[in-house]
Amino acid sequence: MEEMFRKKAEATRRLVEAAEEAHRQHEENPDLQYEYFNAVLINEVDEEGNNVELGGEFILEPNDHFNNLSVNLSHSVVQVPTNMYNKDPDIVNGVYWSEALNKVFVDNFETDPTLIWQYFGSAKGFFRQYPGVKWHPDEHGVIGFDCRNRKWYIQAATSPKDVVILVDVSGSMKGLRLTIARQTVSSILDTLGDDDFFNIIAYNQEIHYVEPCLNGTLVRADRTNKDHFREHLDKLFAKGIGLLGEALSEAFTILNDFNQTGRGSVCSQAIMLVTDGATEMYDDVFEKFNWPERKVRIFPYLIGRESAFADNLKWMACANKGYFSQISTLADVQENVMRYLHVMSRPKVIDHEHDTVWTEAYVDSALSQAHKLKVKSGPSLTTTVAMPVFSTKNETKNQGILLGVVGTDIPLQELMKLIPKHMLGIHGYVFAITNNGYILIHPDLRPLYQGSQKRRKPHYSSVDLSEVEWEDKDDILRNAMVNRRTGTFSMETKKTVDRGRRVLKMHYDYYYTDIKGTPFSVGVALSRGHGKYFFRGNVSVDAGLRDLEQPDVALADEWTYCNTEEEHEHRHLTQIQAIKLFMTGRRLNLKCDRELIQEVLFDAVVTAPLEAYWTGLALNKSENSDKGVEITFLGTRSGLSRINLFIPSDQLSNQDFLTAEDKEGVFNADHFPLWYKRAAEQVPGTFVYSIPFSTALENKSVVLASTAIQLQDDRKSPIFAAVGIQMKLEYFQRKFWTACRQCTALDGKCSISCDNDDVNCYLIDNNGFILVTEEQSQTGLFFGEVEGAVMNKLLQMGSFKRITLYDYQALCRDYSGSSDSARTLSDPFSVVRWLLTELVIFLLEFNLYSWWNVDLTVKAQRSRGKTMMVPCDTEYPAFVSERTIKETTGNIQCDNCVRSFVIQQIPSSNLFMVVVDNKCDCSSIPPVTMDPIEIMYNESLKCDRLKFQKDRKKPESCHPFHPEENAMECGSASRLSSPLTAGLLPLVAATISR
Repeated sequence: MEEMFRKKAEATRRLVEAAEEAHRQHEENPDLQYEYFNAVLINEVDEEGNNVELGGEFILEPNDHFNNLSVNLSHSVVQVPTNMYNKDPDIVNGVYWSEALNKVFVDNFETDPTLIWQYFGSAKGFFRQYPGVKWHPDEHGVIGFDCRNRKWYIQAATSPKDVVILVDVSGSMKGLRLTIARQTVSSILDTLGDDDFFNIIAYNQEIHYVEPCLNGTLVRADRTNKDHFREHLDKLFAKGIGLLGEALSEAFTILNDFNQTGRGSVCSQAIMLVTDGATEMYDDVFEKFNWPERKVRIFPYLIGRESAFADNLKWMACANKGYFSQISTLADVQENVMRYLHVMSRPKVIDHEHDTVWTEAYVDSALSQAHKLKVKSGPSLTTTVAMPVFSTKNETKNQGILLGVVGTDIPLQELMKLIPKHMLGIHGYVFAITNNGYILIHPDLRPLYQGSQKRRKPHYSSVDLSEVEWEDKDDILRNAMVNRRTGTFSMETKKTVDRGRRVLKMHYDYYYTDIKGTPFSVGVALSRGHGKYFFRGNVSVDAGLRDLEQPDVALADEWTYCNTEEEHEHRHLTQIQAIKLFMTGRRLNLKCDRELIQEVLFDAVVTAPLEAYWTGLALNKSENSDKGVEITFLGTRSGLSRINLFIPSDQLSNQDFLTAEDKEGVFNADHFPLWYKRAAEQVPGTFVYSIPFSTALENKSVVLASTAIQLQDDRKSPIFAAVGIQMKLEYFQRKFWTACRQCTALDGKCSISCDNDDVNCYLIDNNGFILVTEEQSQTGLFFGEVEGAVMNKLLQMGSFKRITLYDYQALCRDYSGSSDSARTLSDPFSVVRWLLTELVIFLLEFNLYSWWNVDLTVKAQRSRGKTMMVPCDTEYPAFVSERTIKETTGNIQCDNCVRSFVIQQIPSSNLFMVVVDNKCDCSSIPPVTMDPIEIMYNESLKCDRLKFQKDRKKPESCHPFHPEENAMECGSASRLSSPLTAGLLPLVAATISR
C-alpha cells in the first residue's frame, strides 16, 4: 500500500513542478485569444453542422480502465463553472499556460498505468481533467461542479482552522437578506473539512448560540455536525437591534479558550461575519483580543446592495488579515465565499510548503453525473491525493498567490486488490482508517442505500471505526490506530452476514500499523481456529495449467494473481493468461504471486475429476429427472471456482447467483462467498441449507446447500474448499413432503403425519428462517413472525439464543379468541421417533452426498408516500440455534388451552423440523420479529454526543500566518475612502512592526 500511495504522490508532485514552471514563464495578456477544448462543448455542432466555438472535433474512445467512459488519452479537457464566462481573460490565460500539463498527464499515465483521473483545479475556477472526457449538463442545463469547493482542493489549499461564524439577525436582516445570509453560512460550512472546528452564533441585542447545547465551545466540522447546524439555521428569524461588539468579544473568547484546551485544529483561526452593516469599526475589541499578533482573521460578508457600512467592514478585514466581500444576490454567494480560502492559503504559499494531503473515502456525485457515469453497482469510493500549486514569480512572492491544486484519484477498489486475501483465511479481512478514525476501507462499510437505488447515504464518508468494530467499547483498537501505533489486539466479535440477518460468533486477532507518507493506518483481522493454517501442495506446472484452462474453471475476479495493471502491454491479459505466461517464463517482467499460483494450480489438478463426475450425473436422467438441481459449484481457498450447469443458463431460477451481481455469493476483494463462510462454521461433514434473501419472495425461488471440505489431518484440519448445489425451492419442498408423508410403521398406520389438519409442519434453519411450510407465502420468513408463541418458548428453553446487534450506519424513516381446549399431540416422544425415522428416509432418498461422492484424495466431512430516510442508530436481534440440543418438546399455556410442539434437528444439516399443534389459538402472544428498533437519545444525551470528541491525530503541517504576508489585499467589492486609508496605513505598519 505504501508503494502504491508513494507512486501516486510522485505523479502529483510532477504536475506541481510543471504547473509552477509554466506559470512562471507566462506573461499575463488581457487580450489573449485562445481556443481550447471545453469539456461541455467538444463535438457539439451548430444548426449548420459546424463545430461550435471552444468545441471542435475531439476523438473519444471507450476505455474500461475509466469505467468504460469514452476518453481521449492524448489530451485533457477544461471545464468552466456554469456561472463563469468561458472567455474571461483570467480563465483564458490560466488555460493557456496550464496546457503544459498535458505532456505530464500523458507521461504519468505511461509511467504508472494504474493511474486514473489526473487534474488541475485552478483558483480562477476552471478545471483541467485528464484524460479528456465529454461533460454533460443536467436537465436544467447546469453542471453543479466547482473544483474550488471540493474537499481535496480546500484541504490542499489551506491549513486546519477553527472558525466562529457570526450571523446578524437584527430587524434589518428580514426577508431576502436573511435568506442570503443563511445560504452564505451554508456555503461557508461546505468549505470546512474533518480537520476543522466551528460554531455559529446569531446576534441581535443578545447572543444566541444556534445550537444552545454547544455554548462556549467548537465542534468538528464533520458531515453530521454541519447538517445538524443547517437544520437550526432555518429556525433563525430577524428582530431587534444588532450589537456586534459583544458578538465579536464572544467569538474571540471562544477561539482563545478552545485553542488553550488543545482539542481544536491548534492552527489557523477565523471569524466569519455575516451582516448587513456595522455602525463602527470596533477597534477597541480588536485591540483587546487580536492585536498586535492578529492571529484571528476577520472575514466580513456584507449582505445586500447598500454599501453605507462597507468601509467599516472592509477596515475590519484589512486590520485583521482578512478579506471583505459584498453579497447582493443568492447567485453571488458561492464566488464570494470561496475568496477567503485564498487568503487563508497565503502563509502556506509564502512558505512554499507543498503539503501532500489525502482525502477520506468519498464519491463525487457531481462529477459522476457530468460524465453520465452509469455503474451497475453504484458509485465507487475514491480517495484523492492533492498538492497546492503556487506562483513562484519574484514580484508576487509576498502576496502568496495560490494558482490552484493538482490531484489524482485512487479508487479504493484498487487498494483492495493489493490485499492477499488467500493469506487472510475465510473470515479474515483488511481495513484502513484516516487520522480522524473514519473508515477508508472495511468490508462492513455500507456507503450506499440498500436496494435498487444505488445512492450514497448522507454520512457515508464519516463512519467511524468504532461504529463498525462496536464490540471494542473502550476504543482501544481505534485509538491505537488513530495515533499511528503498531501493535496487536484481540476480542470476541459478532459478524453479521446475509444482509445482517445471520450472525457468526468469532474471535479475532487484530494487527495494525501506520501507512508511511499518508494519514492512514491499516489493520488486518484474522479469525482464530481454522483460519490459522492453509494447505500448500505441489503439482507439475504443465498439469496445473492444463486443468486451469478448463471451461468450468474461473478465478476470483478481484484477486491479484498477477499484476496486469502496472504495464500497458499486460492490461489486455486475463489472470489465467497472465499465469500461463509467467509460469512458462515468457513474460519475465510480469509481477505475480508465485505462492498463490502454486496453490491455485494444485487446486485445479485436485478438483479436475469433478468435471467428469458432474457430467456423468447430468447424463444420468434418474439422478435429476425433473431438473430440480440447477447448478453444482465448488470454491477453493485459492479463489478457484468450478461451476457446472444442469440446465441452460437462461432457465436458471436465480440468474444472479455466482455472478458479479451477487456480491455475497462470489469471491471478492474483501470476502469469501457467503455459502463458503457459513459452511466453514458448521460441524465438519454437515450441510448448510438456506434460501438466499434476494430471492426469498420471488416465485422462482431456490435453495442453496453447501458443505466445507477439510483435509484429513487431525492436528490442524485446515478447510481446503467448499462445495454446493443450487436447486429449485419447489423441488426441495416436494422431496420433503414426499418423505414426510411416508409411514414406516409395521402395520402401515401412523398416528400422525404432516397431512393432518391438526398440525403445522415447518422446516427451519439454524437462524430460524423457514424453508418449507404448507403456507407458501411464509417461505423465507423468520419463524418467530409466524409462530411467536413457539419461538418465545424455544428461546426460554435455550433451543435458540437471541443475540443483540447494533447498526450505527442505519437509516430510519422520518415521517415530516376463545376456542375449545384443543387436543395436544397424543405422545410427544412417539412423534420424535416418527420424525427421526421419516427424516432419515428423506435424506437417504434425497442423498445429497451423492453429488460429491468422488475420490479426490481430499475428503469432505416496508411504506406509502414520500418519506425522508435519515441516519440513525438501531438495535436489532439475530437468532442462533443451540447445537447441543438435538430434540425437545414443549407446551405453551395460551388463553384457554395448551399448545404443544416438538422440534428435532435433522442429522448432518443446519435444519430443524418443527411440528406444532394448531388446534390451540395462541394469537394473543405477540410475534417475535427481527425488526430493528431505533435507539432514541434524550436531549441531554444528544448534547453530550455532540460535545464528545473521539481521539484524532492532527495533521502535522500548519501554516497559520507569515510575517511577509501582504495584508492590504483584503477586499474588492468597494473602495476604501481616502481618510480611512490614511488612518489604516499607519495602524497596519505599526502592528506589522510590533
